[in-house]
Parts: sequence; C-alpha cells; structure tokens
Amino acid sequence: MNDDLPVDEALAHAAVAIRSAPDVGLACHVSPDGDALGSMLALHHSLRAAGIPSVASFSEPFVVAPHYRQLPGLDLLTPPDRFPREPRVMVTFDSGSLARLGDLEPPAKAAGELIVIDHHVSNQRYGSINVIDPEAAASGVLVRRLIAALDLPMTRDAAVCLYAALVCDTGRFQYQSTTPAVFELARELACFDLPIPQLSRTLFEEHRFAYLQLLADALQRAVLVPEKQFVWTQVSQADLELHGVTFEEIEGLIDVLRRTREAEVACVLKQGPDSTWRVSLRSLGSVDVRLIAERQGGGGHRFAAGFTSDEAADAVVSHILNAL
Repeated sequence: MNDDLPVDEALAHAAVAIRSAPDVGLACHVSPDGDALGSMLALHHSLRAAGIPSVASFSEPFVVAPHYRQLPGLDLLTPPDRFPREPRVMVTFDSGSLARLGDLEPPAKAAGELIVIDHHVSNQRYGSINVIDPEAAASGVLVRRLIAALDLPMTRDAAVCLYAALVCDTGRFQYQSTTPAVFELARELACFDLPIPQLSRTLFEEHRFAYLQLLADALQRAVLVPEKQFVWTQVSQADLELHGVTFEEIEGLIDVLRRTREAEVACVLKQGPDSTWRVSLRSLGSVDVRLIAERQGGGGHRFAAGFTSDEAADAVVSHILNAL
C-alpha cells in the first residue's frame, strides 16, 4: 500500500506499472455515473490509441444509463463475466471501496498491481498504488494527470469522456469544487471540438416522457421537514414498473429535488431490484452529508454522498434526521 505517497508520486508509480504491463484491466463502480464511466473510458481510449491492450468493464447490472449514450467507446466495454480473473495490472475509477466494484471485486483482490484512482475523502485506500486526491473536482481530473504521466497524447474520444466526467461531478460547473483549474481543464478539452450542446442536452436535459411522469409522482410525494431544512422522496420498484422507467434513468432526480429553497439537505431513496434502498444525499454546504453516509456504511463528499440500506424507507429517513 502507498497510502502516504503524494499524488504526483503515486501517479508516477501508476504510470510505471501500466507501462510495464502486457495488458491492463479497467473497472469502475456499480451503476457508474458520469465521472466513473467517463474516467474509465478516457483511459481506455488513451491506452488503445498507444497500442497498450486494455479491457474496461463494470459489474452487473451491466447497463449504461441512457443519458451517457453519447460517450464514445461504450461499444468497447467488456461484460464483467469476461473480465480477466487475475489481471497483472488493474485500475479502478471513482470507487471508494472494493465492495463498490460488485462482481469485479474478486479480480481486484487477485490483481498483481491494483491502482485506485479516486477523489473521495472516504476512499478506503484498498490498492497497492492509491492515487487519491480529495481536492480533485472529479476522478477524471486525476485520469488526465495519469495520461500526462504516461506521456500519451490526448485523443478527441478521451477528451469527450473526460469532459463528461468533469461536467457531471461539478454539476455543470456549479458546485464548490469548481476552481480555476477546473476551467483550465475544460478549456483544454474544449479545444478538441467537443459536441458541448449535444452532450449538455443528453447528460442533463433530455428525458423520456415516461420519466417526467414518474418525476411528477416523486415530487408529489416529497416531504419537507422545515425544522431540519430537509427534503426527501422515494422511488420504489413498483413506481419504475408503473411508468416503464429503468433504475438507471432516475439518477438525476436528486438534482431536481435539491432545488428546494427551504432545504439545506436533499435526499432520494431509490429501490433497487434486490429491494434495498440506494440513498442519495446532497447538501448546499453547511451540512457534511459524507459523515451521515459513513454512519450508514456509505461515503462520498461533503456536498454529495450516499449509502445503501435494507431497512424500511421511514427507518432510513429517521436515521438521517437523527444525524442532522
């Protein structure tokens, strides 16, 4: 473990390991978001362009949310059951723990060298080389630095993927993580003639009418707890079936709920196929929702965090209210 290495040194170690490997396995967390998927695909494109064999995957359910459909390289992803069982070098993206890798946890444990790239302060540093920077706005920022450490040229496909990672984890440059360095990276990526209008629409603004109907139901049942400055709602499997909406489509629902003027913290409970609740938390800043998530076995950032629970929805919300 290289827990105490500065980020630049960790990146240098990672570059040496990747350069010396006959092939590289790439994996991001279960139900990947824009940062996880964009980061992984960006390195996948860069390695392939340089003639370095790589395999990129994530756990079942092996389904990419429809709003990521414009990311180049989705057709290059490998199903998890075809991922190398004992990769010589494996890189994980945006995954704070081994458990978040789902079906790809065993290959990670068996890897000769495990490189962890992440920006969550709650990361468990489970790799042999840990490239962890909580100050980075996205894991994609670290991937850009790794591509530079590998002395690989930036390709347009990699730039599109990194831009998606950056814009998703900064909330379209609205979150506090948006720094001058973020804009400088965005400027560099934009020089590759990115389809920014199309990306913005598909990533954030375009939904099927069925989703809008589900959203209306979810907002109708939303609960505001004024004394806690807290707002929450839930979406069950029955709701998804009623409207014909997939679990992946409701990822951005939390961003609508967090617009509530009276709330400092917003929460969405989403019921997975196994009936457990995936809980998303967002804060405007005065509440560190990462601490709330960690109490429930999850993690994340001060402004965005989450956890899973097999308790009843009311019990889950009660835990959050007590923590607040």
